[in-house]
Formats: sequence, structure tokens, C-alpha cells
Amino acid sequence: MTSDHETGSVGRVTPETLSVTTPLALDCGKTLPAYDLVYETYGRLNADRSNAVLICHALSGNHHAAGWHAEDDAKPGWWDKCIGPGKMIDTDRFFVVCVANLGAYNGSTGPGSINPETGRHYGPDFPVLTVADWVRSQDVLREHLGISVWVAIVGGSLGGMQVMQWAIDCPDRLRHAVVIASAPKLSAQNIAFNEIARQAIVTDPEFHAGRYYEAGVVPRRGLMLARMLGHITYLSDEAMRAKFGRDLRAGRINYGFDVEFQVESYLRYQGESFVTRFDANTYLLMTKALDYFDPAYATGGNLADAFAPVTARFMVVSFTSDWRFAPARSKEIVDALVDAGKDVAYAEVESDLGHDDFLLTMPHYVKTLRAYLARAAAEVGA
Repeated sequence: MTSDHETGSVGRVTPETLSVTTPLALDCGKTLPAYDLVYETYGRLNADRSNAVLICHALSGNHHAAGWHAEDDAKPGWWDKCIGPGKMIDTDRFFVVCVANLGAYNGSTGPGSINPETGRHYGPDFPVLTVADWVRSQDVLREHLGISVWVAIVGGSLGGMQVMQWAIDCPDRLRHAVVIASAPKLSAQNIAFNEIARQAIVTDPEFHAGRYYEAGVVPRRGLMLARMLGHITYLSDEAMRAKFGRDLRAGRINYGFDVEFQVESYLRYQGESFVTRFDANTYLLMTKALDYFDPAYATGGNLADAFAPVTARFMVVSFTSDWRFAPARSKEIVDALVDAGKDVAYAEVESDLGHDDFLLTMPHYVKTLRAYLARAAAEVGA
């Protein structure tokens, strides 16, 4: 990895792969006999290995959180605005690690990988995963890197759920838990959105029961529709109104069923571009992991009891315009932590965009997280 302080970028980065031969038992009752974890690191690990931060990605994220893979890359990593020298997650102070979750596309072992037992793609045979499964695999990477305790684990949306699971399952392995734009479990409405997206994929004629790899096709239409639906839920009504209103693409009404409004054109573009960089089976897996997440299930629905093992200090952040994971859902997390007697800080950030605000750099958001993480860095002398 090379760093570029003038631009605030971590510069060129090269992914690394950890090949694990120790079987991983999964919550679904199946076992992965072996698997690869693809990850990237930014910054330097200090002498006592105490300044490591783990980044947990959301549904469509992966290991490439910051920097560039090649000079001609169209875009940097998905959280490049927030990770780098002097940025919110400061690589001058922290050694930052981001790993592609199992089941991911173009990264760690997933449905598109070759199943060593059959010699063909896993496809629909890849086991259904949970957030707890991801935490167990990420803990294997932690041990490989020689990190005893993460100074912080940070994640937004589905990443925030992983942060909570880490704090519950591995309380002695993180000092700070930073949960951004997340929820303690999905609402019925959110599960419904996910189910519609999955149905769009599995009913695509090119899905082939999940074995489209062998057929040499991609369920483009289904995956495109799933992304279009999801993208609407990531944006606020105010943001869409401000960006598109009812603007017509051609400046006039044509009385047909092709694209007429700018917002239609935008959603089709988002769907089409998503198809080129994501996998349909992965989308099914990721949305199911979202649906299943509910740490209070094991404690009879009592979230405070679920947080009983926690020793990490929490920072919880929400955004006022986020209606998919609204501030009320973050407050549920905060209230349960308070009831459990845990150390928690909370910030509600005024915003316009919606759920995707966690990827951006509103001043209040950046100032709050930078200050919190600076204190965490000072605790370990970073």
C-alpha cells in the first residue's frame, strides 16, 4: 500500500487473501470445510498491535473500502471519503482492515466460487449465512493478523449489525463499537422489501434455480429490479424531489411506456450498473442475513439482556432523513444499552439524502466520529 497525503487518499492498495483450512461451523447447521477471506489494510500497525480498526461492510460493499487498485479505476473504494490520512477514520493513527464477507461477490468464498467437492460453482448450494457466521470468520482473520483487541469496529447499516454481534459474541476483543445507521432487527416492512427483491431475482427466466453460471447467463432483469427497489429505500423523498422532481428527460410528455422522467432514467442506470458488479446469489444471501439478524431472539426478545456480555463502549449514529433505518431504531439500541448499564454515546445527524448518508461527509457526522475515534486512538497511544 502507498499513501498520498496531498489528496487524503491511502493511494494504491492490493487486496490480500487468507486461505483458511479449519472448518467453519455455521448457524444453519452446515460447515464450510475451507474458505478464502479477501481483505485490504490501510495505515500501519503499531508496535504493540493495539491500533487496529475493523470496518464491516453493508449489503453491496466488499473489501475495497478505500484507495485505488489501478490508475484507471473509475472510482475509489466504497468508503474512501471517510478512510484515509486525516479523515474521519484516520490512517495516520489507525491500522484499518476491511474484509469481504463470506458469500460476497468478487472477494471471499461465495456462491460464485468453485465448490471443491463438486468441481463446479457453489451457486444455490452455498450455505445460508448469518451475521454471527461473519463475525466468526472475521475473528479468524483477527487471529491471523496477530491482533488481540480491535481498538474499534465500525460499520454502517448491515455493517452496524456486525458491530453489535461482535460486541455480544466477542466482548473481550474490541474496545469501541461504532454503529451507524443501523437497527437491532429488521421491521416487517424492511423484510417485505427484501422479499420482493429476492422474488424479482428468482423469477427471472435466466436465474436457472441459481445455476446461471453454468448456463453462461446472468439474471439481469431480476437483479436490476432488486437494485432499483433497494435504491429507492436508501434515498429520502426530499433528496429525490430535490434531485429529480418531475423533470422530463426529453422536456415533454411522449405518452408511452419508455423512460420519460429523469428519476426513471436514474433508477435504470443504477440497476444496469449494479448488474455488472454484483452477483444475484450473493444478493439473496445478504438480504437473508439482514432478515435473520435479531440478537434479542435468544433472550426472549429482551435486547438489554442480549447486550449483557458487552464490555465495549458504544457510539451510535443515526440520520434524520433515513427512513429505512430511522433514528427511532438507533434509539432502541441506545435504550437497551443504557438499560444494560453499558457505556454509550448517541448522535442524531441532520441530513437530507437518506440511508446512504452514512457513506458521505456531512460536517456534524465527520466531526462527531472523528472526535470519538480520536479519543479511542489516544487510549492506545496512537
